[in-house]
Amino acid sequence: MNKEIKNCQNCKIDFTIEPEDFAFYEKIKVPPPTWCPTCRLFRKMLWRTDINLYRRPDSRDGTPIFSMYGPESPIKVYDISYWLSDKWDPMDYRREYDFSRPFFEQFRELMLDVPFPSKAVDRVVSCDYANNASNSKDMYLSFAATNVENIQFSFVVYNSKSISNSIYTHSSENVFDGFYNTRCYNSVGAHNCADSIDIFFCKDCVGVTSCFGCVGLRNKSYCIFNKQVSKEEYQQFIKEASVGSWNMYRTHKERSYDFWKQFPVKFMSGTKNIDVTGDNLNNCKNVRESFDVTEGENLKYCYSLTFGIAKDSYDYFRFSNNAELIYDSLACGTNISRLKFCSYCYPECSESEYAIQCGSSSNLFGCVGLRKKQYCILNKQYSKNEYEELVPKIKQHMQDMPYTDKGGRVYTYGEFFPMEFSPLAYNETVAQEYFPLTKDEALARGFRWVNPEEKNYRPTIEADQLPDNIEDVTDSICSEVVACAHAGKCDQRCTTAFKIIPQELQFYRKMNLPLPRLCPNCRHYERLKQRNPLKLWHRQC
Repeated sequence: MNKEIKNCQNCKIDFTIEPEDFAFYEKIKVPPPTWCPTCRLFRKMLWRTDINLYRRPDSRDGTPIFSMYGPESPIKVYDISYWLSDKWDPMDYRREYDFSRPFFEQFRELMLDVPFPSKAVDRVVSCDYANNASNSKDMYLSFAATNVENIQFSFVVYNSKSISNSIYTHSSENVFDGFYNTRCYNSVGAHNCADSIDIFFCKDCVGVTSCFGCVGLRNKSYCIFNKQVSKEEYQQFIKEASVGSWNMYRTHKERSYDFWKQFPVKFMSGTKNIDVTGDNLNNCKNVRESFDVTEGENLKYCYSLTFGIAKDSYDYFRFSNNAELIYDSLACGTNISRLKFCSYCYPECSESEYAIQCGSSSNLFGCVGLRKKQYCILNKQYSKNEYEELVPKIKQHMQDMPYTDKGGRVYTYGEFFPMEFSPLAYNETVAQEYFPLTKDEALARGFRWVNPEEKNYRPTIEADQLPDNIEDVTDSICSEVVACAHAGKCDQRCTTAFKIIPQELQFYRKMNLPLPRLCPNCRHYERLKQRNPLKLWHRQC
């Protein structure tokens, strides 16, 4: 089939469907999309929150719980421990399919009826203040992590230990203030480094040891701002650098960033790739227009698949870990296959469409919250023959009686869930990070918006009153309420105040690092500023 130019029904901009795209759609038996790739990603982002946790009442008994869904969300929420138990049955909310009404209208009613879990965690210990985590221990205000231990204030971390204030960290230990680092040990302020030990403020370095402020080095040792020095000279420099001082740390960081700017950068970040386009791709083959993917093969329009193998998929956002034939889905992973238009389905899920918060199941259509089930539609059990006979009729009905949202967008079979169904307000979602809107703009486009919770913190110490050097910090700091240096005057969901927890202080002392001056939210968004947009440009070298 020849390529075809279509007009996106959301942004009204033309986009191209290539012959290989048509081949994929035919393979998984879905119609071609009516939204452009950017808008398809955008509407999935509206269903994902990354670093938000709220105190809200449990919908079952009113007990206060921590949840990724705020108290203003329209859905019911159960504490994760109860939600995972056998004390309630999602099948109790089953309903007959009604051919006199649009599918999405019926699905939304089911979604608002079946309780959601308070958090997305699985096999975790001492991770009360964490979300989107699995197989992990001792996480604090950290998110999107698996196989980790002793993690604080970090995001997208896996197979790692003792990580603090870092994002996108893989197979590493003792990392602070890091950004896209892999297999690094004792790393401070490094960006896009791999297989390196004892590094400070380095960028795009691979296989280096004992380097400070360097950029682009390969297999070097004892270098300071790309200058080779002796071991003794390097050790004396590190002693005098005094990175345990806040003022010195900030000075070194600013100097390093200025030094980095003098060097050319690669057209993309990534290693060990074959035939790829995108950014932050590693160990990938035939991956197109995708970002933040590790061990991907035959992918297109995929984003943030960093937790293991993903194959033969399109429009797949977040998670992975042995996934194949996934289409237009988010936050699904761990031994999954043939999922279409699904959200938060893990682990061991297959052959399902339009499912949310389902696990260890197969052959589901339009279900919410099911576990260890097969051949269900709208949470009702069917026989295999009944299921296989009814599903094609529903798909045809979705074509014949589509759902139209408040903005006039038409949803037939082959479209992800309508944007207005999201249980999150716009400024709670990942969409706000990549496609920022003001409150007025969001409301004008029909999105919900939550106003920041009023904070009544009473700081006992200002950020500029903190000891400059970690050597002068006593244990009593853990009893203080520290005022964030931004004082709520930024657009980074500033909490205005924060505390230093004991394990955090222990980490700073072990690594000889100064206390932070910003609240965790502001620290996170400052790091995100260094992340490239999900966009490619045609330009000359």
